Amino acid sequence: MIKFFLMVNKQGQTRLSRYYEHVEINKRTLLEADVIKTCLSRSKEQCSFIEYKDFKLIYRQYAALFIVVGINETENEMAVYEFIHNFVEVLDMYFSRVSELDVSFSVLCACSHSTVQSISYDYLSRCTNKFTEELEKEEQQDLS
Repeated sequence: MIKFFLMVNKQGQTRLSRYYEHVEINKRTLLEADVIKTCLSRSKEQCSFIEYKDFKLIYRQYAALFIVVGINETENEMAVYEFIHNFVEVLDMYFSRVSELDVSFSVLCACSHSTVQSISYDYLSRCTNKFTEELEKEEQQDLS
């Protein structure tokens, strides 16, 4: 299960946070500071999966933004790792090359489940259409 989702910049400032379990505000601040410090201090050669206290951290860096997801021990790390990438692709489509400023000034759009869901559906539809077109072209070439 996902416990929290964070987007932070290289300076360690939280740009977006979403918690899926109740955490008191003062504890959130301490948790975010420690999690961010842990992720930012790692080199690019190190694994993006970290055993942290009673849960795991999965993170990815995109330009100046880090996306960190806290999960319990039963969650699939690779699935979460790919989820992060999918989330960034959706934001890229919505903002046309998402940046830290987009996230900072458009938090409601970034967090809106319906926005992400509709953009994801549109993205998948276009991928499916492209795949179908390629299959039809191959079939026509085979018939020729």
